[in-house]
Amino acid sequence: MRRICIYIAGLSLAALFLGVFSTFAGEVIVLTQTACQFVEAEGADHHFNSKSADACRSINEASQDKRLKQAQTLYLKAGDYVFRVKNRDVPYELGFWLRGAGISRWTLPGISGGGIATGDVHDYTISLEPGEYRYSCPLNPTPDYVLIVE
Repeated sequence: MRRICIYIAGLSLAALFLGVFSTFAGEVIVLTQTACQFVEAEGADHHFNSKSADACRSINEASQDKRLKQAQTLYLKAGDYVFRVKNRDVPYELGFWLRGAGISRWTLPGISGGGIATGDVHDYTISLEPGEYRYSCPLNPTPDYVLIVE
């Protein structure tokens, strides 16, 4: 009887363990934030000097149009993803906001969150549907980068 209870408990733990990991299934997309930008979208770290969100707003006002023309659009297939967002060296907490573009903001799935301290990484899990999205950080103001889901 004791062996049966241990076996059943083991099966329950295995099911719980597998269930937890199946929740997080999906491709991991790594995004690194430095002051006022996502490095992967812009293809380089511009080494902006920012100690506050206001400083990023000024930097972006002067440079974001040119930077967005050169930014890389992220193309993904519909499905489950984990966006792994890292605050590499920004001296204040960051966040992440992924949403549909334009009117699609109301119809496509989105996700957001904050609290990413310097050196920390947060995962954002989402099931993406076909359409055009934007991603950015409102706490470390960045441009709105383009994501296309096919």
